[in-house]
Amino acid sequence: MSTYKVPTMAEMAASGQSPEVLFWVGCAGSFDERYKAVTQAFVKILNKVGVSFAVLGPEETCTGDPARRAGNEFLFQMQAVANIQVMNAYEVKKVVTACPHCFNTIKNEYPALGGDYEVIHHSQFLQQLINEGKVRLQGGGEFKGKKITFHDSCYLGRANDVYEAPREVIKALDVELVEMKRCRTKGLCCGAGGAQMFKEPEPGNKDVNVERTEEALATGAQAIAVGCPFCLTMMTDGVKNKNREAEVKVFDLAEMIAKEMGI
Repeated sequence: MSTYKVPTMAEMAASGQSPEVLFWVGCAGSFDERYKAVTQAFVKILNKVGVSFAVLGPEETCTGDPARRAGNEFLFQMQAVANIQVMNAYEVKKVVTACPHCFNTIKNEYPALGGDYEVIHHSQFLQQLINEGKVRLQGGGEFKGKKITFHDSCYLGRANDVYEAPREVIKALDVELVEMKRCRTKGLCCGAGGAQMFKEPEPGNKDVNVERTEEALATGAQAIAVGCPFCLTMMTDGVKNKNREAEVKVFDLAEMIAKEMGI
């Protein structure tokens, strides 16, 4: 764990520094065992290319997105205002996050409460680093020549029109990108949005994540790429439901890039 540095905003402020970007980790990136690996992969990339960044650490709380989606507007505003006060105190200008839910909330919903920031999803940030030549991919890694399909997250795609960045990142891996029938503007939800992540599904013929996983497996892809912690969980569960976890893996974009960089 000591191979990479994760400075906090408080530490940087104490030494009179201000980072270029605030990395918003999010609840999943902090507490979900599987998704912690994505946080670590992204941090390793930032360290490797020398990006000046910091996290809020214990000063970061949930954006309030699940509360608002579930109908608890009061709790959402409490969470949001607390976060905005902290970020404004540090004069944060630029926020990068790996979670489309955090991305959407901070970008589109915090301005109404006094939080105006440039907010970038990690797929866009990774694309920038690749385009600028800061992230150099060795080629011939474990994904070379493999079929990869990308699952569009609702809050990244339809809500914010980010479709090309994640695909450009995947294409940089020297792989074959195969699209599902429902992709881009017609992408199907993984089943976790709207705070559905935190409850059992209502009775029906089939769970949404199983339906979506079937579409992914139908492409013949050897790996499913995602850019969202909720999607990662739901698609992984879907692959397990189909007993295909031995041959089809689900990865976040940051993990794929970090593996290809050999870090």
